[in-house]
Amino acid sequence: MTTSTTVRSPLRLYGRSGELAILETLLARLGAGRGSTLVLTGAPGLGRTALLRHALDLSGPEAPAPGNARGAPVLLHATAAPAERLLPYSGLHTLLCSAPGPLPPPVAGIPRPDTAPTALLDLLTTLGALRPLLVCVDDAHAWDAGSRAALVFAIRRLTPARRVAVLLTAAEQHAGERDFTALPSLRLGPLDRSASRALLDRLTGGRADPGVREELLREAAGNPRLLTALADRLTEDQLAGRGGLPQPLSGGESLLDAYAAHIDGLPDDTRLLLLFAAAAEEHEPEGTGADAAVLLRAGQLAGVDPGLLSPAETLGAVRIDGGRVHFTEPLLRRALLRRAPLARRRAVHRLLATVLDGPHRTLPRLVQRACAATGHDPALAEALARAAGPPRPHADRAAALSRAAALSTDEALRGERFAAAAEHAWLAGDPGRARALLTRVRSVPAPGRAHYVRGLIALRDGPAADAGEALLTAAELLAPHDRGRAVGALLGAAEAAWLTGDVPGYLHAMNRIGGRERPPGRSHDPALDPALDPAPDPAPDPALDPALDDFRAGMCAVLDGRTDDGRALLRACLDTGDRTGDPAVLLRSGIAALVLGEVDAACRAGARALAAVRAHGPEALLPQALEHLAYGELRAGRHARARVHAYEGLRAADRLGQRNAAAALHAVLAMAASVEGDGAACTEHAASAAADAGPHGLGQAATLATWAVARADLAAGRHTRAAARLAPLVLNGPRRGHFAALMLAVPCFVEAAVLAGRGEEARAVVPEFTAWTAWTADPQAPAQLARCHALLAPAGEAADRYEEALAHHARSSGDFERARTELLYGQWLRRQRRTREARDPLRDALVAFERCGARVWAERAAGELRAAGESVAGSGPVDLLTAQQRRVARCVAEGATNREVAVRLSVSPRTVDHHLRNVFAALGVRSRTELARLLDRDEENAANP
Repeated sequence: MTTSTTVRSPLRLYGRSGELAILETLLARLGAGRGSTLVLTGAPGLGRTALLRHALDLSGPEAPAPGNARGAPVLLHATAAPAERLLPYSGLHTLLCSAPGPLPPPVAGIPRPDTAPTALLDLLTTLGALRPLLVCVDDAHAWDAGSRAALVFAIRRLTPARRVAVLLTAAEQHAGERDFTALPSLRLGPLDRSASRALLDRLTGGRADPGVREELLREAAGNPRLLTALADRLTEDQLAGRGGLPQPLSGGESLLDAYAAHIDGLPDDTRLLLLFAAAAEEHEPEGTGADAAVLLRAGQLAGVDPGLLSPAETLGAVRIDGGRVHFTEPLLRRALLRRAPLARRRAVHRLLATVLDGPHRTLPRLVQRACAATGHDPALAEALARAAGPPRPHADRAAALSRAAALSTDEALRGERFAAAAEHAWLAGDPGRARALLTRVRSVPAPGRAHYVRGLIALRDGPAADAGEALLTAAELLAPHDRGRAVGALLGAAEAAWLTGDVPGYLHAMNRIGGRERPPGRSHDPALDPALDPAPDPAPDPALDPALDDFRAGMCAVLDGRTDDGRALLRACLDTGDRTGDPAVLLRSGIAALVLGEVDAACRAGARALAAVRAHGPEALLPQALEHLAYGELRAGRHARARVHAYEGLRAADRLGQRNAAAALHAVLAMAASVEGDGAACTEHAASAAADAGPHGLGQAATLATWAVARADLAAGRHTRAAARLAPLVLNGPRRGHFAALMLAVPCFVEAAVLAGRGEEARAVVPEFTAWTAWTADPQAPAQLARCHALLAPAGEAADRYEEALAHHARSSGDFERARTELLYGQWLRRQRRTREARDPLRDALVAFERCGARVWAERAAGELRAAGESVAGSGPVDLLTAQQRRVARCVAEGATNREVAVRLSVSPRTVDHHLRNVFAALGVRSRTELARLLDRDEENAANP
C-alpha cells in the first residue's frame, strides 16, 4: 500500500453520470456518518477502476490511486494501514486495498489485522469509530477464496451506524464463484454512442476522419479501454483518412484475451461450439445471433454433441433464445475468432459453408466461403455480388458486397463494390458502416457512386451546403452511365439548398433534372457493362416517373413566382401521390401539399409514407417520414400529435446518426412547447435545434426554433422581447428567415409588435402576408390575416375585423389559433370598457386553451376573464404543472428512473432532475410514492367530477 502526495485532477468519465451520482451519494452518506456497500461489476475494460479512482479523488486530494489495475492477487492482510497513514478529507479515512504487501506494524489502540473474519470486522469497526471510513478494494475477485469469504463476512455485518463504506470492484464471476452477489451491486454496461464519440474526440483531439471514427466506434463496441487501444495504434495519416486502415484493426489484444479467458474452464467441445457460433454470425445480420439449427448440424458433422453448449449458457457466455444463440458480450465473440489459429478458423468457415445447403442459403454459404478464402478470388467475388440483389435486405447486401470488394482484384471494380456496399449500409440505417466502407474506395478518379453516398450522408449529418456540392459532383460523374442515381443526386442537392434557404441553388438543381442544364447521358443498363454496377439494382429511370416531373416543375414555378402554374402542377403531384405506396413519392407529395397549404393532405401523405417505411424500408428514411408527419400535424394545429411523432423521430435520428433531422425535430418540439406553455422545454429544444442548425446551415430549423422561443415570450406577456426576436425573421434584410416558414411567423410578429408599440413595423409586413393568403390554401391564413388587420385597425373598425376573423375560424379546425383571436378580441373589448361583451370571447378562449393543453395561454385568458369581472373556478393540483412537468411526473409515477424518463422524453437526465424538483415543490410532495398517489387521486377526481 502506497501513498501519493501529487494532487491529481479528476478523470473525465464519459457516459457515467448515473454511476458517478451513485458514488457521490455513497460518499455523502458516509460524510453524514452512515455506512454502505457497493460492488462495481462489469466486463473487462468498462472502467471499474476508473470509477474507484474517481471515488478516491472525491474522498481526498491526496488519496492513493489504485495500484493493481490488472488484478494481481491481493492478500487480506493488506487491507489495513497504520492510523497515521490514513488520509483524512472532510472527516473521512480512506483505505485502499490494491496490492499484496507486508503486515503493517502494530499501532496503539488498533488491533493487528489477520485473515480471521471477526478480526477484520473488529478492525473496520474500530477505525470507523475513530472517523468515517471509506474502504476501496480494486479487483476483489482476484483475492483467494478464503480472503473473499472473510471480506464478505465482515461487510455483511457492518451496519450503517458503524460509519464504514466499502466500495469494491469485481469482474462478473463464474458459476460457483459468486461471493459478492449477495452485496448491493452496480453493473457497468458499454458506453453509449454519444459518450464513445466524446471519448474518441478527446483521444484524437477531434482529428479523426468521420469514416475512421465510425470504424473505431464500431470495433470498440462501447468499451473505453479498447477504444483507447485502437486509437493509439493508428498513425496520423490513418486517423485523418489518408491511409488505409489495417484489416482487422490492431490494439486491445490483452483486453480481448481477458474476454476469451472467461471460457477457458469450459470443455474443449463446448469451446469448439462457441467458435462455430462466433463464425456463424458472419453471415447473420448484426445483433441477431447464430441459428441454433446450423450449429446443431455443424456440431454433428464435427462429431460434437450440440448439448455441450449448455455449460456456456450456465457460465453466462451465451444465451439461447428462440432458436438463436447470442453472445452476452459482443467482444467475447470477437475474442474467440481472434484467438483461434487462422487454419482452424478457415476450417470452421468451410464446415459451416458445407451445412448451409439449399438455394435459400446461397448468400450465407458464399459469405462463409469468403471467410475461408486465402486470398483474392474474382469468381467468388462475382458470385457474391450477384447474390446480393433484391429483394434481400439492404444490410445483407452491404455485407455481401463489402466481401465481394475485398475478394476483387480489379481496383476500379473493388472501388465500385465498396461504394455500392456503402450505399446499402446507408439505406439500412447504418451511416457509420457506410462511412467506414467509403474509406476503402481508392480508385482514381473516385467513382460517382462514392460521391453520391458521401453526399447523402452529409445531407443528414453535416453542413447542408457541403452536401449539395458533393451531390452536384456526383450527378456529373453518374450522368453518363447511371441516370437514375444522377437524378437522385440532383434531388438531394435541391433538398440541401432548400434546407439552407438557397432559392437559386434549389432552382439550379431542379432545372438540371428537367434537362435545362443536364449533361447528355443514357439510362443505365447493367447488361451493357455489368462492371459499372456490381449490384444488379440500377436506380429507376426518372423518365418513367411523371409524378417527379410534376413536382419538379411545380416547385420551380412557385419559387419563380409563377404561382398559378405551380399550383396546378403540384395538385397533379398530389393526385399521383394518392395512387402510390413509394415512400419517396409520398414524401414529395407531402411537401407539395405543404407548399399549397393543404395541411390535411400533407398529414395523410406523411402518415402513408411512415407506414410504407415501417413496412418495407429503407430504414434511412424513417426520421424524414416522422419529421414530415410531425411538421404537418404542427401546421394543422394538432400539437400533441406533432409532439408524439417528433419524439419518435428524435429517437430514430439519434439511432441512425442523422443530426440534421434531429435539429428539425427539436424545432418542431420547441414549437409544440410554445403552445403548451412549457417555457423551459421550449428553450431547451430550441437550443438543441440551434446547436446543429447554425453550423450545418439549416435555415428552416433555425427559423422555427427562433419563432418558437418568441411565441413562448408572447404567451408569457413578454411582447417587446418577442417582437425583437421575430423582427429580423420577417422584415427585409440579411437575417431574414427561411422562405418556407417566414410567412407563418408573421401573425405572431404583428401581435407582438403592436403590443410592444412597434405598429409601423407590423404594418410593413402585412401586404406580403396578404398576397400569400390569397394564394395559399392554408385554412388558418384568412383568419390570421383578419386578426392582423384588427390589431392594426382604428378603434371604430377593430370589432368588425375581429368578428371577420372569428367567422373564418368557424370554417376551419384549430382550437389554438381561434383561442388566440378570442383572447385578443376579449382584451380589446375590456380595454374599450365593454366588459360584459368581453366575457364571452374570453370564456371561449379559456376553454379552448385548456382543451389543447396551452397552460400559460389559458392562464392569460383566465386573468383577463377575472379582470372582466367573472370568477374562474379553481383547478386540480396537477394543473399547476407545465406540460413537460406533467409528462415527467407521469413517467416517474409509473416507476421510471430519471435516466429512463430522459430517454423516453429525449431530454438530458439533468433536465429531468430539474423538472422533478419543481414538481415536488409545486405539489408539496417529498417522494415518488407520494407523487404517484397524488396523480392517482387527481385522475380519480377527473373521472368522477
